[in-house]
Amino acid sequence: MVSSLLALPSTFSRLNLVQKSSIFIPFTFKALSLLEFHKQPRLRPFNYPLLHFPSSLNSPEAHFSTSRRPVSSKSFDDDLVVLGIETSCDDTAAAIVRGNGEILSQVVSSQADLLARYGGVAPKMAEEAHSQVIDQVVQDALDKASLTERELSAVAVTIGPGLSLCLRVGVQKARRVAGSFNLPIISVHHMEAHALVARLIEKELQFPFLALLISGGHNLLVLAHDLGHYTQLGTTIDDAIGEAFDKTAKWLGLDMRKSGGPAVEQLAQEGDAESVRFSIPMKQHKDCNFSYAGLKTQVKLAIASRNIDAKVPLSCASSLDRSSRADIAASFQRVAVLHLEERCERAVEWALKIEPSIKHLVM
Repeated sequence: MVSSLLALPSTFSRLNLVQKSSIFIPFTFKALSLLEFHKQPRLRPFNYPLLHFPSSLNSPEAHFSTSRRPVSSKSFDDDLVVLGIETSCDDTAAAIVRGNGEILSQVVSSQADLLARYGGVAPKMAEEAHSQVIDQVVQDALDKASLTERELSAVAVTIGPGLSLCLRVGVQKARRVAGSFNLPIISVHHMEAHALVARLIEKELQFPFLALLISGGHNLLVLAHDLGHYTQLGTTIDDAIGEAFDKTAKWLGLDMRKSGGPAVEQLAQEGDAESVRFSIPMKQHKDCNFSYAGLKTQVKLAIASRNIDAKVPLSCASSLDRSSRADIAASFQRVAVLHLEERCERAVEWALKIEPSIKHLVM
């Protein structure tokens, strides 16, 4: 999936938007970006309302804020140390970050074996896996940072969106740590963190900027005006690109231990991306929304027409069968990314009308 995204510059270079190209795939760090959002005099309490991304838009764009009070860009003291916990889906992650953005440690426990066994994320199994490793993951993060809980300033935890059973494990752990050491809890919105994490690394990235957020369950195009102030330009109206990659990998009988994206991309390198004529979604819609349900249906029909049996692993497929699978993977990937390109091109035009000073696109 990463190199698929890196293939985008053919479109973006024509837009002359990005002076310094920055592409971020922040799954490991998504719980860490709280530092950017919470550069405020006080930490936000646990019951602070979630960032709201409307599921349907009555107007071309939706404006919303995540803060009840004015947000300051003043940096936290470097002595601030935050433990971040992330359990929104299939990886258990924890990290320690300073107020200046320095990442002291990060630990991730993968559920790759479960993904392979169930052909995707099984919420109850994922919850049990999180429960088994959460204590050790947090302890490892503290150990690698050479810190104890008593030296923490706060605990941050993802509270949504995500799988509720999985989110609960992280929230319960955050409450235990915070309760035992009298620490504030910072509630982190999963997608807002994706949008802001680039500022943790790229110090030159200033507001406003456009963000393309790509994950298993969500696609969003968001114009970030300032900390806590956003305009949603586009969202997923049915299936997100991650879901489409996972289903395509499963239907092609691929190894799911690394999830669908990497599996499809690896096979696609062997195929002809022009061999299967899939239609680009929503060509007739001049908005910034995403739709992958129709492309999934096209892929399923193409697989059926070539008599590909997902029960036969790729490693056992004949050379002809493997070639057919590779062609479908490559053709699907090309169209899936073209859909991203088209939506982004429209979003850039829209964003420049709202914020003419915008210079950066973050993925």
